[in-house]
Amino acid sequence: MTDTLEIVRPVKLAHFVLRTAHLADTVGWWTEVLGARVVHGSESLVFLTFDDEHHRLAVVHDPHAGGDGRSHAGLEHVAFTYASLDDLVATYERLRDRGILPILPINHGMTLSLYYADPDGNQAELQIDTATPEEAARFMESEEFAANPLGVVFDPEEMVTQHRSHQPVAALRLYGPNP
Repeated sequence: MTDTLEIVRPVKLAHFVLRTAHLADTVGWWTEVLGARVVHGSESLVFLTFDDEHHRLAVVHDPHAGGDGRSHAGLEHVAFTYASLDDLVATYERLRDRGILPILPINHGMTLSLYYADPDGNQAELQIDTATPEEAARFMESEEFAANPLGVVFDPEEMVTQHRSHQPVAALRLYGPNP
């Protein structure tokens, strides 16, 4: 028998769920970072959204959860794409002014990304696309990308300065080896 079934793919990422011993701190962090709102909350489970989806994130309270989330196998990070560099810069400044700083700002060549860590070490990547899907696919297949598939670390304050001086996004996507 031959496999003639067509692969059916999901139409969107619906939500993700985190487990924490620090429910209030974790919910507060994700609410602040994503500009999310709680749609339902209890002592054991909180649902949040930031758009028209009924929930994009759920946080489960487990008083026995512990340890550094970065030292355990599991989800590396969740990425959120912003509509423009204006939006990414505004979000960076809002979070910076509240003491929430990126742990790793990276120019991936096809995205400009700011990585943040919540109270349990779970990471959120806040990004903008700096290339069309076609350009991104070509870049990821290039020797330049193969030589440095992780990207180039940058200074987010320099991103703000360049943006305020009206430099185009293309000026921010210069790519090469890390210094």
